[in-house]
Amino acid sequence: MSKQQHNIELYVHIRMVLSTVVLTKFGKSWGSSCKIGDVRRGSRSPDRGAPRSERLRHASHLFISTHVLIAATVCTKSGKALVSRQFVEMTKARIEGLLAAFPKLMTGGRQHTFIETESVRYVYQPLDKLYMLLITTKASNILEDLETLRLFSRVVPEYCTQLTEAEILNQAFNLLFAFDEIVALGYRESVNLAQVRSFVEMDSHEEKIYQAVRQVSSYKFIYRNKNLPSNLFDKATASPPRSSGFGSGFGSSSLPQTTPSEPTTEKIPTTPARETRTTTRSAMKLGSRGTDTESFVSRLRSEGDVAAAPVKIEKTVVTTNNKDVHLRFEERLNLVAGRDGDIQSFELSGLLTLRISNEQFGKIQVHVDNKDTRPLQLQTHPNVDKEHFRTSGVVRLKAAQRAFPVNSDVGVLKWRLANTGDTPQPLSVNCWPSEGANGTCDVNIEYELEQEHLALADVNINIPLPAGNTTLVVHQWEGSYTQKGKMLVWNIPLINKQQKSGTLEFTVTPAIRNDFFPLSVTWTSETPLAMLTATKVTTAEEGNNVDFSQEISFHPDKYEIV
Repeated sequence: MSKQQHNIELYVHIRMVLSTVVLTKFGKSWGSSCKIGDVRRGSRSPDRGAPRSERLRHASHLFISTHVLIAATVCTKSGKALVSRQFVEMTKARIEGLLAAFPKLMTGGRQHTFIETESVRYVYQPLDKLYMLLITTKASNILEDLETLRLFSRVVPEYCTQLTEAEILNQAFNLLFAFDEIVALGYRESVNLAQVRSFVEMDSHEEKIYQAVRQVSSYKFIYRNKNLPSNLFDKATASPPRSSGFGSGFGSSSLPQTTPSEPTTEKIPTTPARETRTTTRSAMKLGSRGTDTESFVSRLRSEGDVAAAPVKIEKTVVTTNNKDVHLRFEERLNLVAGRDGDIQSFELSGLLTLRISNEQFGKIQVHVDNKDTRPLQLQTHPNVDKEHFRTSGVVRLKAAQRAFPVNSDVGVLKWRLANTGDTPQPLSVNCWPSEGANGTCDVNIEYELEQEHLALADVNINIPLPAGNTTLVVHQWEGSYTQKGKMLVWNIPLINKQQKSGTLEFTVTPAIRNDFFPLSVTWTSETPLAMLTATKVTTAEEGNNVDFSQEISFHPDKYEIV
């Protein structure tokens, strides 16, 4: 007998022994009929004198049939398979037949989530309009099957933002990779959700180090080639020219005359000087995994392999026209409105900040004019004279001998406006989606400026788009629009009293109405929502006018239409 035939005999014997152990565990004898998986009834072990091919086929069939988990499937309620992973040898017709029989076995009033037939067991869990279904053998442990089902049910929402058919098909490969990490050869692996996520991402720290080495080599190659032409030119021009003699009378002399000349220096490409860093003692950091690449590059530098020096970006100092006394009005808005235009939450918060750059203007007072008819809640700093501000609208210190701090931002006044029921929103946005035939959805979005004293710049209306493979067609718009992933960003450069409204019309296929909510809006503005203005700044003692500058900032922290 050859060595190859001996290995085959040994392999067949091992598999037959394993199958015998599994069958004996479930109370089956080697020669009795089996009902596990797809084993044919009355299937008996062939005699030892039977042909080797028959014994191999019989042993392989028994070994496959003893697997616990047959398939894991995400299917619809009608039994249509969206993603299915079989862990045993099984034809497509067989798995489709098992899935087609599953809805017919579902009956009303069931209190458990498994169904048993003569050959297999269905263990399932609803996922909105879908099912996470496991098909197992009847000899499997139902408790282990339920634990495996819980892990599968947690994996599906991990990769699918929405539990819809389109999203499942879009993330099919990620789901299949995750299923393979959970089950191997019909048995569950000892993994949790975090380990499955890590295995599917295949994030390799060694690969990052390798990429860093390649990047350093690339920078080194570019640096050398960049300096090569200049070095060749220096070599060509460094050689001394031939002397033509002394004076005009000996200009035609053919004898070569040597003259003492300065030694010529040839430029040799050199690596940049090493950086000298001052080391300071610091506490040990745990989990600083991202610094391994930097330390590797630093080791390369210490060995002489230096990458291209980083380009230094000079910071440009922004010059402002702030006076010695500068006021800053800043307002933030948090608003949530319904689809019908009703305001669900509204909160405006504002702050007046004072900054003095010259000591001689430390003792000043700010005159604030409040023309807002709404119930603004005003609150002054504890060191500000509250009674004087309430009667005359002047912000000044309680102690006349004291002065405001210099070269520091001091908040002197706060205001707040909450939803009182009749507070209009600064910008109304109406979204009108209408579903059409063949899954299309026509969307009309309209905005209108409600507070005409405002001027909103760089307005962005962010419209969510449905997940999956969709088609977007824009018919009409004001300003410009861009699609960033699953978000349509509608940009309007300026909205003011003269340009207070605009529309956007587009069609998405397939989509439903709820796919386009919530909408979010952002903008920047130099006009405040609350009608508070600084009329003048005067000295506290003489009352002389002081030249001042001011800036106003009004923007939303949260502005949504849900």
